[in-house]
Amino acid sequence: MVPVECYFVLSALLFFIGVFGFITRRNLVAMLISVELILNAVDINFAAFNRLLFPGSMEGMFMTLFSIGVSAAESAVAIAIIINVYRNFKSDGVDSIKNMKW
Repeated sequence: MVPVECYFVLSALLFFIGVFGFITRRNLVAMLISVELILNAVDINFAAFNRLLFPGSMEGMFMTLFSIGVSAAESAVAIAIIINVYRNFKSDGVDSIKNMKW
């Protein structure tokens, strides 16, 4: 059995890699991947806390499945927006979206 603390360390590592990637990247696809890393860290936390606090129940697993569904919908909408931005501005950089304000 893997200790629960290992899952928490993995989750924290994924979360901080995602935050670092989101802050430092200027590419929309890389920023989307970073957001997905953050959401995966949340999913691991749901499952780990379920195992730690309520080992016999499945509430954490259901929250994980719900979060995965929300992540899939978010990814589909974000990819559609990125494709639309690329078609209009011929760039997938964050700087090209600044033109949409005016």
